[in-house]
Amino acid sequence: MLAHELRAKVARGELSPLEVAQVYLERVRALDPSLGAFLTLNERLLEEARALDPTLPLAGLPVAVKDNIVTKGLRTTAGSRLLEAFVPPYEATAVERLRRLGALVLGKTNLDEFGMGSSTEHSAFFPTKNPFDPSRVPGGSSGGSAAAVAADLAPMALGSDTGGSVRQPASFCGVYGLKPTYGRVSRFGLIAYASSLDQIGPMARSVRDLALLMDAMAGPDPQDATSLDLPPRFQEALEEPLPSLRLGLVRQGLSGNSPGVEAALEAALGVFQGLGFSVKEVSWPSLPLALNAYYILAPAEASSNLARYDGTLYGYRAPGEELWAVVEATRARFGLEVKRRILVGTFVLSSGYYEAYYGRAQAFRRRLRAEARALFQEVDLLLLPTAPHPAFPLGARPDPLAMYREDLYTVGANLAGLPALSFPAGFEEGLPVGLQLLAPWGQDELLLRAALAFEEATDRGFVRTPLGEAF
Repeated sequence: MLAHELRAKVARGELSPLEVAQVYLERVRALDPSLGAFLTLNERLLEEARALDPTLPLAGLPVAVKDNIVTKGLRTTAGSRLLEAFVPPYEATAVERLRRLGALVLGKTNLDEFGMGSSTEHSAFFPTKNPFDPSRVPGGSSGGSAAAVAADLAPMALGSDTGGSVRQPASFCGVYGLKPTYGRVSRFGLIAYASSLDQIGPMARSVRDLALLMDAMAGPDPQDATSLDLPPRFQEALEEPLPSLRLGLVRQGLSGNSPGVEAALEAALGVFQGLGFSVKEVSWPSLPLALNAYYILAPAEASSNLARYDGTLYGYRAPGEELWAVVEATRARFGLEVKRRILVGTFVLSSGYYEAYYGRAQAFRRRLRAEARALFQEVDLLLLPTAPHPAFPLGARPDPLAMYREDLYTVGANLAGLPALSFPAGFEEGLPVGLQLLAPWGQDELLLRAALAFEEATDRGFVRTPLGEAF
């Protein structure tokens, strides 16, 4: 059962928040040991469900929260040994808003350490497995959230997207994932990786469930200076008739797709044309090079943000008395991938290299944004694959550069600050294939309206729950 359907049953009194919480808690305990989607369960879940006012708008809806989004009184690790025992004294704005409306935090989901990865194999604790094939990855870094939603261990989840970390796992696990316009959802309480790129985003098994979450979370926040004063109206927008839209297909420089991805792309074009969309192929010249700029800018920001993990304020502290020895021993607990990105980021910011790398990458970012603005004078939406192939086997990307290339189709939206939505669009040998839509800055609602039209036109034929449903 979808989240908005569960909400309706609770509102009608057919289910209580406690009954919903009990079913999902038992399901997680039964199925998650073989998937590894969760790092921490909310042991107070049933107590919180009993105390809920069932008339609240989201009363009883369980939400799985990526473990780099802080939850007051509930362990938050960011997938790292440095925060293994960290219990935050405050709440992320997005989580606080959901709780205020009656949603229940079911637990915290697994991720690549500090969000740095595309497979959830870089978690400091254990990898997450894909519910469609446990020998394959769920994507990353929000792999735990994607796997939890795909297996209906939770009806909806929160992830974070710095370079594709909501959309790529959504594609691999056959669910919907939205990276909102930068600033549409407050970043207060999101453990920073790259502050100019990070964005909290919802994951669910239907477009209407994404709208439900976005209406609850989005909006300005005085605790986040980058948040936007754009009032959310997602569910309202879904009820409006869809106008005739111009869809731009991005192909140039994005070759090497698997047969299943190509087939899904061609089939989707036919569906959108059948809905009255006009389709044309367009060029975004800088997009194929966006990966190069991203892996300069994101590590640069990470090297600065992660300097706070030095054993002097919070989190793990190595034993010792001499300051620098303690700092060095503490930071040695970072995982290999995190160390790699810190080193890259520190190098590109260092004296003599700043303009050669970081300065040029920022100039490229401005060019990418300008090209996107020009493109959206020609078309209303852009369509391209979310990933060039379905989920790959665990352990199949030992080369870091090969893993970085997983983000080829997704990083452009983050660098340009645009909203982007991955939606299920096909299967290849039983594995889900996702495509993504991009919209102009601030037009997140338009993305959901277009994705809903596709969902309804295909009769939800590409959304499956491989382990059955909770209700």
